[in-house]
Amino acid sequence: MKKLLILIVAVALYLHFYPNETLTNFYHKQKQFLVNEFGKFSDTKLRLKANKIYLDLENDLANFSEKEIKHLKEITASRDNVKAFHLTFCKTAQRDIDFHINNQKKVCATINRHVKML
Repeated sequence: MKKLLILIVAVALYLHFYPNETLTNFYHKQKQFLVNEFGKFSDTKLRLKANKIYLDLENDLANFSEKEIKHLKEITASRDNVKAFHLTFCKTAQRDIDFHINNQKKVCATINRHVKML
C-alpha cells in the first residue's frame, strides 16, 4: 500500500512538472467522467423513481391502448427517459404520435406534479 501511494505521488509530481498535452486531456476527461458518475450516486437531493409516474397512472390505464401502455412503460423505465419526454412533449406543443391527445395530457399532468423531483 505504501509503495502504491509513493507511485501515485511520483506520477503526480512528474505530470505536474513535465505536463504532456495528451495525458492532460486524458486526465481531465477521466476526471470529469468520474465526477459525473460519483455525482449520480452521491447526490443527496430527493429523487423520484421513474416508475412512480406509471404507478400514479395505473387507475387510468383502462383508457390507454396496449401500444400506449407499452410506450408508457418505456418512458417510465428511467428518470432520463421521463426527463426527455417532459422536455420534448410536455413543455412544448409537440405531439407524441404514440399517445392519444387526452392520454398524453394525463401523462404530462402526472409528470408535472413531480417535476421538481426529477
